[in-house]
Parts: sequence; C-alpha cells; structure tokens
Amino acid sequence: MPNFIIKTHQKNTVYKGNQIFILNKGMNSGKPQKEPFPNSFVILFQNEGDTETVYWLAYSLWKARFWHQSLVGSAIPFLRIDDFKKDFNSKVDEMLQEHDLHQKQVQALRLLEQKEDQLHKNINLINEMRRAILNRYCRK
Repeated sequence: MPNFIIKTHQKNTVYKGNQIFILNKGMNSGKPQKEPFPNSFVILFQNEGDTETVYWLAYSLWKARFWHQSLVGSAIPFLRIDDFKKDFNSKVDEMLQEHDLHQKQVQALRLLEQKEDQLHKNINLINEMRRAILNRYCRK
C-alpha cells in the first residue's frame, strides 16, 4: 500500500520529492496533474512508484466523475479536503486490493493516452495542411 500525505497546496510552496496535484475547484475537481494548480490539493509520496500508481488511480476517479457527488457550493463548486481525504483513502485501498488488474488497467490507460496525443498531433497537421492549401489557392 502506498504511503502518502494529502495537504492543501499553498501558492509559491516548493515540494521536494514526489507529488501530484489534484484540482479542487470547478467542474474538473479531482483532476490530477504533475504540475501545481492554483486551487489544488497536493499528495506527497515516499517514492516514484507510489506516485505513478496513485496518479493513475486519481486519473481514473476523475474520468469516471467520481468527485461530482462530493462537490459543494452553488456558484463555483469545490471539494472539501476532509471529504477528499476520506473518499480518496478508501478508494485507493479498494482499488489496490487487485494489484494485477490495476497494473493492466494502468497500462491500457497509458496506451490510450499515447494514442490520444498522436491523434491530436495528426489533427493539428491536417489543419496546417488545410491552411497551406487554402493560402496557395487564394493567392492565384
């Protein structure tokens, strides 16, 4: 089981070691990222392996919109740190019970992310080619 500490991220704080950041405001609350968000929680880890494992668990929860049930606030919804800690710790324990299945799912998610990045690059290239063709066509 990974050991980690969940805190509220303070602006201009520099963390040493391994950490991920979880967005805590807006409809994308729960979104994990390696770089800090202005409104986020930070999860600190002992080693890189735990960081990677928990990152993909957090990513899965965010994509499944797990955190929408915990959002509070009327104008700008947000996650409370106590709710996040309680639910996140229980979900990590639950999801890591089947470690082999977790590893397969992480591998599949990484592959899908690589494919998605490649598709975005291809779409950008297609748009650039379209612009180049239209520019040449309009000059005649």
